[in-house]
Amino acid sequence: MNRWIGRCAMYLIFVMLGVLLYSSLSKVAFTPAIWTLETAQFLMVAYFLLGGAYSMQLDDHVRMDLLYSRWTPRTRAWVDVCTAIFLLFYLVLLLYGGVSSTVYAFEYDETSYSAWAPRMAPIKVLMVIGVALMLLQAIAQFFKDVAAVRGETL
Repeated sequence: MNRWIGRCAMYLIFVMLGVLLYSSLSKVAFTPAIWTLETAQFLMVAYFLLGGAYSMQLDDHVRMDLLYSRWTPRTRAWVDVCTAIFLLFYLVLLLYGGVSSTVYAFEYDETSYSAWAPRMAPIKVLMVIGVALMLLQAIAQFFKDVAAVRGETL
């Protein structure tokens, strides 16, 4: 599921570029659109959060490679298990906060404080989905690393 969602999310960058191009052209040719900046920001949030789990799945995320690349696969797995505990804790807190923020957005019909004032619930729902997918991928990676520490493969 992360692979399919991540592949679809990759194309959001082109949508965002189109919005920003329209924004630039509208400022030169006619009255600037007030919705373009926030739309581009929302698309970037969706791109980042929905693509995060896919990046973890492919092991393409950023890490400090100064020492990591020199370690044995088992040492890397030990370090990954230790850091995964912190990551899981962080993602659980982020998910909890995201769910409560999303519930608030639906209950009070929250809007942005800009002149355009779009509804915040849709982007918050995408935020919760993205964090949940990242949490599931982190759990899967944690078990793979635990197996690697034991000398097994999954």
